[in-house]
This record gives sequence, structure tokens and C-alpha cells, in this order.
Amino acid sequence: MNNSSTNSNVYSIRDFAELFKLTTATVRYYESMGLIKPQRQANQRRYYTQHDVDWMRFVLHLKNTGMSMAQLQQYVLLRSQGDETIAARLDLLLQTRAAFLQQQAELEQHVRVLNDKIDWYQQRQQGMLAADVSFADYVQSKNHHL
Repeated sequence: MNNSSTNSNVYSIRDFAELFKLTTATVRYYESMGLIKPQRQANQRRYYTQHDVDWMRFVLHLKNTGMSMAQLQQYVLLRSQGDETIAARLDLLLQTRAAFLQQQAELEQHVRVLNDKIDWYQQRQQGMLAADVSFADYVQSKNHHL
């Protein structure tokens, strides 16, 4: 359905879903949740514009930060109410960022422990670390925490 007769692209639901590596069922689910509102042709078939592509890209960024569907719905509702909700939207985004940064710190800790374990095994394997040095002692010697 990609229409090249105009300056803006028009996408079928299948083409739209493929842009984001989603299924058409997922796109329909997002529509049912009020996160995306496709245009309709005379025969009621959905179609999506570049504006929808840009919006879905933003929605998926928010989703990938850990924003729940309920929070996404709240954001969309606030956005539809206009500029008087900017403070509320900002607060929601700030909360999302704080939670995401906390999650990121936890993931970084997990990677640090994983790297320490890999280093410990490699040093043991290469004879650079005595057999009686436990992993806990090794981590403590690096001033890391489990």
C-alpha cells in the first residue's frame, strides 16, 4: 500500500507492523489500548502515515524504558488533552526515567558480577590465581560487592 503518488508514505497494517518488527496483532492491540489511532479508508481498512510512524517510534521508546501499558495509556490521554497537561506528562516522563536509571544501575551491577566471575575463571585457568581463592574473596579484593 506504500503510496508514492504523494509526498507522505501511507502504510498498510502489515507494512506498518514490519517497520517495527511487530505482528499485526500487536499493532491492533496497541490500537485497542488507545496508543495508536490509524486512519481509515472508505472500506474501513486501516492505514498509517509518517506521522503514525514517528508516534509509534516514540511509544516504543517509552515502552522499552519499562513504561507500563497503563502509564503509556495515561501519557497518551494526557497528550490528547493539550498543553495544559505538560506538567503531568513531564512528571510521568521523569518518573519513568528515574525507574529506568535504577534498572540500568541494577543491570550494570549484574554485568560487573558476570565480568568478575569470568575474570576469576580466566585467572584460575591461567594459573594466575591460587586455587584456594574463593570468588567471594576475589570480588572483595576488587572492592566490588555481590
